[in-house]
Amino acid sequence: MYKNILLPIVPGHTEDIQNAMDVAKQLGDDGAKFTVMHVMETIPGYVMGQIPDNVVAQRRIDTQQALEHIAADLPGASAELVSGHAGQTIINYANDHDVDCIILASHATRLEAFFIGSTANRVVHLAKCAVHVIR
Repeated sequence: MYKNILLPIVPGHTEDIQNAMDVAKQLGDDGAKFTVMHVMETIPGYVMGQIPDNVVAQRRIDTQQALEHIAADLPGASAELVSGHAGQTIINYANDHDVDCIILASHATRLEAFFIGSTANRVVHLAKCAVHVIR
């Protein structure tokens, strides 16, 4: 069905990741390209000054390794670690890389249970490709 699928994930959310990967396997054409991506939110400068450089660098290394481990479980998948605002960065990445389907989990809190999470909501409304939201 789809040839280029983007899976924005949050490492550590094991159930969401597995569900997204299961859906991706079902929706992907033979030979489909999968990108497992995590967006690290940009840390404001006034906060960055209080965090040792090695802490941020190690966090990036750990996250990249987690992404590569997750991507290894999905044939034809690559891992991407990017920085920015989650919703907009996902949309920009999808547009810039000719993604034809985005599969993401909604991380709504109990209060937001009647709605999808803010990142998923932004992606659903602004993406130019198909979006599958997993709840």
